Amino acid sequence: MATHETIPFLPGNTFRDVTKTDFRKPHSLDYRNGYAIQPQPLLGIGLDPIETNETIDPNALLEQIQSDPAITYGDKQFHKASLPTPRFIPAHVAFDKVVLRFDGYFKQTVHESTEQYHLRKIKIYYFVEDDSISVVEPPVENSGIPQGVLIKRQRLPKSSTEFYTIRDFNVGINITFYGKTFRIVSCDKFTAKYLQETEGITVNAFETVPIDSYQAIRNRPLRNPGTLKDHNDKLRRFLENDRKVLRFFCIWDDRDSMFGEMREFVIHYYLVDDCVEVREVKKPNNGRDPFPILLRKQRLPKSFTELSDVNDTSKYTWKDFKIGGVINVLGRNFLIRDCDDYTKRYYQENLSTPMSSMQAIPISKAEIPPYNGYGSVEDSLGSCKYLKDFIKMLENEHKVLRFVARMESKHREDLNRRFVISYRLADDTMTIYEPPQRNAGILGGKFMDRSLHDLYVGATVDFYRHKFTLLDADEFVFNYMEHLLETTGAKGPAFDMSNQRLVLQRLRGAVQAVGAAAKTEIDVRIRGYCVNGLVDRKYVVDACKAVFGPHLCEHEIITILRMFEPEMRKVDYSKLIQGLGNC
Repeated sequence: MATHETIPFLPGNTFRDVTKTDFRKPHSLDYRNGYAIQPQPLLGIGLDPIETNETIDPNALLEQIQSDPAITYGDKQFHKASLPTPRFIPAHVAFDKVVLRFDGYFKQTVHESTEQYHLRKIKIYYFVEDDSISVVEPPVENSGIPQGVLIKRQRLPKSSTEFYTIRDFNVGINITFYGKTFRIVSCDKFTAKYLQETEGITVNAFETVPIDSYQAIRNRPLRNPGTLKDHNDKLRRFLENDRKVLRFFCIWDDRDSMFGEMREFVIHYYLVDDCVEVREVKKPNNGRDPFPILLRKQRLPKSFTELSDVNDTSKYTWKDFKIGGVINVLGRNFLIRDCDDYTKRYYQENLSTPMSSMQAIPISKAEIPPYNGYGSVEDSLGSCKYLKDFIKMLENEHKVLRFVARMESKHREDLNRRFVISYRLADDTMTIYEPPQRNAGILGGKFMDRSLHDLYVGATVDFYRHKFTLLDADEFVFNYMEHLLETTGAKGPAFDMSNQRLVLQRLRGAVQAVGAAAKTEIDVRIRGYCVNGLVDRKYVVDACKAVFGPHLCEHEIITILRMFEPEMRKVDYSKLIQGLGNC
């Protein structure tokens, strides 16, 4: 029986090995240095070795070299007179990226207007590889006309039976695509060389594009420059300064406040409308929410004390910005440390500012001492950045001073709003909370840093540009101030108002200033509120404020009344009148 090498490999002449049970396929794909490769297979199906990949014995290879003249003399055909047939190269390979460019224009008719037409410039691209054509109109700024690709790349019909070819193009001719006639006026150097050397076409003389009457009218000055107003002519400012932006690099040093740090910002000044935009420089792992815009694009006031100043005060101009200067951004002082190259050139051309005076200011950063080996690296770094008084935290834990406040505002809807200001003695933090009211629409909640001596009943404090007047406080506040005064001798406005000896001296002075009628007038005002010989403190405070006026503040009045209170917030009527009489 003949072997399988002598049997033709035709249908019906192949035989399957019935004894073969292993049909595994060998591994043929691999990765090397991150790249997928396909190595030469050495094993076939069933892991049988492939005969063609077997290593040739060196002796057999030498015998093959001696017997094969092709190995010795190469594959040259010395005895054949005919030359080899050149290899076929398809057009998409031979003319790949070969593009011819023609410049031209066409006239667009304008109806019901003073001008008769608009002259629109175009570029015609001819792709040699497939004879396709595209027509593109370069965009013109502020033209008001949709521009760009007029005819996308495709084969354009010349007639019902044929398409345009390269031999239909030349300079100085009219060519029609889909009923629109284009005039070709010039071409680039590569196109002219290709037409002459490859196609044998003589390129005609170049033409100039006619003058567009409508564009000539647009290019004329609008008005007499001598009669223009620099500040009020918005159209002129738009045409001259559109898309011109000055960029300044600033820093905001907020390290004086709790948890504050030095932060970097970028100020954009738009010359077209004198608006300012402030953006924060985002840094990785800074622990802040991704809100890059600190101030949206708007006019920036020079001074800011309350929200109404945004529209009422004078605004910054580009002449107010300079390297080393300080800009007030809604109550935040920004130091300008640098600007970009365009801003420097602008100041040099318009203000004659020398480049030597516009050098960048380096940012000074606090040096962190090396790790000392105690604790972890994170703990040591935290002790350098955030130092806390743990003794103060342990002694004053859960001690909170609470005040009742009223917002001082010129808006009528804010007059009846009441707030609770809580001061935490453990970490000197403060929270402002507005109790829920029907249809109030504000949940409240503020966090800031302020020392204790700034807070007393009757004081006016400023929180985030909102002014609050403290109307009252809980009893723990008065007890705590009096306790500190007795034990430590604390000094400050709030502690002086809690000092009974000093307050009594001021009371005698107020009685002498008002006169003997002070006792009688207070008696008349609070007599109607007396119940079982006691009067609620708030009625007595209102009466004393009306009588003594500016001579005594509310906190001093409360300090005096606490001397005559047998019960909390209940004043002994008879003892109070008797005490005023002794003054």
